[in-house]
Amino acid sequence: MIQPPSGTLGKVLYIEDDEGLRRLVSRDLERAGYEVAVVATCAEGLKLLSEQRFDVVALDHFLAGETGLDLLPALKSLPQAPPVIYVTGTDDGRVAIAALKAGASDYVIKDVAGEFLALLRAAIAQAINQGEMRRLKEAAERAVVESRDRAETLLREVNHRVGNSLQLVSAFVHLQSSTLPDGPAREMMRETEARILAIAQIHRRLYTSQDVRSVDMDEYLTGLAEELEGSLRTSDRPYTISLIVEPMKVATDRAVSLGVIVTELVTNAFKYAYGPGESGEVRVRLARDGSTISLSVEDDGVGMSEDAAPRGTGLGQKIVRTMAASIQSRIERDAGHSGTRIVLAFPA
Repeated sequence: MIQPPSGTLGKVLYIEDDEGLRRLVSRDLERAGYEVAVVATCAEGLKLLSEQRFDVVALDHFLAGETGLDLLPALKSLPQAPPVIYVTGTDDGRVAIAALKAGASDYVIKDVAGEFLALLRAAIAQAINQGEMRRLKEAAERAVVESRDRAETLLREVNHRVGNSLQLVSAFVHLQSSTLPDGPAREMMRETEARILAIAQIHRRLYTSQDVRSVDMDEYLTGLAEELEGSLRTSDRPYTISLIVEPMKVATDRAVSLGVIVTELVTNAFKYAYGPGESGEVRVRLARDGSTISLSVEDDGVGMSEDAAPRGTGLGQKIVRTMAASIQSRIERDAGHSGTRIVLAFPA
């Protein structure tokens, strides 16, 4: 049995109106190693419990003018209520059942020969041991919760710093691209900046979220669309990004893949969908249908045939295919759409 730090087996309060039984039980428990306090009434028991901490209460059924059943509700309502062993001189099972229903942890039936004392000691020992195990379990659970909270706080701080670092890298790339003349090199730098922004947005969302395991996609894609417009929109590309996103949470790793896919498809639409100086819209939709989530990115531009060769390096298409595979999806082109419409469906 786990022993309390006091050096005794535990501290017991015995409530019994029979003076002879009080002495008998008190001597027996003290010889067994317990610290014992005895009182004769419910009122005295409640007063002592409000002043001292006990590991267990042994409560007699028949008391002067009342029963232990009258006291049990008050005992169980105490802060950090000790377990109660119900002691009765009747073998009526209804009394024991009533006591257990009222919150007693065990019961013992008295006998005139005093043989119940061994049963009482065993019941007290078991109640104290169970109480200690429960306290250890609660302490361990609190430690786990505190450890998890510390880890999540640290992870949010890491996401904050990573997001800031990526934002700084993005700013450097933007400055570098602004020194380049219009052409393939500048386009590549802009695409790189957009990819960095997509991942930086994830880390910023995780920093401000209470749940680092998932991302609110409506908030994330809204912020990502704003940054993509600021990065990709120019005087000869006055396009806008329109979002239709159902509120939903997606696991962080999947959110990263979706963010990169949206970035690549929107970037591709900005580059090739419309002619120079022509206004246009790129629409991003994210919706959930039962166990499936669908993502589509579309425009009303010149369109693209199914077997058309990549117009650039093809890196964007490779990235999209890789990210789609990571979320158990594949790229599909809607041939019936007048412009270009790319659709992905994946398990929610």
